Amino acid sequence: MKATQALPLQAIRLRPLSPCLEFTGYAAVMASAYDWLAHSLETLHQAHWYRSVQAVTSGPGPVIQIDGRWLINFASNDYLGLAGDRRLIEAAVAAIRTWGTGSTGSRLLSGHRPLHQDLETQIAALKQTEAAIAFSSGYLANLGTIAALVGQRDLILADRYNHASLKQGAKLSGARVIEYEHNNVLDLREKLQHRKRYRRCLIVSDSVFSMDGDLCPLPELLALGDTWNCMVLVDEAHATGVLGATGAGCVEAFGCTGRELVQVGTLSKALGSLGGYVAGSAKLIDYLRNRASSWIYTTALSPADTAAALAGILLVQAEPERREKLWQNTTRLKAQLLDLGADLLPSESPIIGLKLPNPERALQLSQTLKLAGIFAPAIRPPTVPTSRLRFSVMATHEPDRIDRLIAVLKAAKFGVAE
Repeated sequence: MKATQALPLQAIRLRPLSPCLEFTGYAAVMASAYDWLAHSLETLHQAHWYRSVQAVTSGPGPVIQIDGRWLINFASNDYLGLAGDRRLIEAAVAAIRTWGTGSTGSRLLSGHRPLHQDLETQIAALKQTEAAIAFSSGYLANLGTIAALVGQRDLILADRYNHASLKQGAKLSGARVIEYEHNNVLDLREKLQHRKRYRRCLIVSDSVFSMDGDLCPLPELLALGDTWNCMVLVDEAHATGVLGATGAGCVEAFGCTGRELVQVGTLSKALGSLGGYVAGSAKLIDYLRNRASSWIYTTALSPADTAAALAGILLVQAEPERREKLWQNTTRLKAQLLDLGADLLPSESPIIGLKLPNPERALQLSQTLKLAGIFAPAIRPPTVPTSRLRFSVMATHEPDRIDRLIAVLKAAKFGVAE
């Protein structure tokens, strides 16, 4: 056997460099593929759209600590003050001691616990539906449900002011999405003329719009759904625990309990915990267990969150005085703002929006309030079309704290220098 002869250097075919090494020699002359990030961030700063987190270094409540200062909290979705309630805390701790800190898997594998079934039974009882299913967040509930109900051959008619999770769920579904003007039933009726070209149609709306505080025209949406053979999905995130005689939400408040529709919501606002849910017919819930990817392929809600949400639902029904106090506080704040001549967004909920002309003014007034001991963040485009301060009222706000907010706003003249 002949020994292998060395090949001339010119004949050697060099292997291409790996993708990670191929352009190393050009680093000095080529821009990084990530350089655009700095430019994009600068654009956000210039437009006053830049956002950053503010660490809350205290427990939840009507007064919180940020940057070492105690502030009256008008930014929380903890409408009934349950997130810090000792009974929810005790329920969560007991669940951890029994079941551990994590569910360890998806519900269809190792993650299902009796607590999950108890929670879903109580959600269905509150909503007066045949069944319910709990998701790990309200965002996941919207993504998974919309994508499971409609697809490429279908149509979604969506309110223009819908929450980002509803918009993303609609986009992920692959369905044709047509937005109608906010709460405009006439515009929706006109756009329903497209319905006949599609297999299925889903009308999608928040029930309480989170940045404006107004309500969707639910009875009219359901009537149009019946006429045009459309499913109707409403997101009750900011209505659950707040609206209705028993706190069941906008569906109850409008007298639409028992109507066939898809009710989505969260466990993380008035109920004081974390997670999301869908309530509806037994067939709907059974279908979602088999087709909602964001439920099938994610770890089940933790035992602590599940137990706290379950305790929250029971307290919502057992202590209606919390809801009564919430509405008393809402009425008080709204009346005093109107007495000041404030330009308020239309609201029928504990979310009150003070309209401001631009992002700069919104940021200025928010900072003025913060320096005076009040936390009320500025809400700006692109989250909303117009800048505003968003006040969230809580049942645990004492009247003097509402009066304090009004006094500071009056002194600040809504951010206009004297």
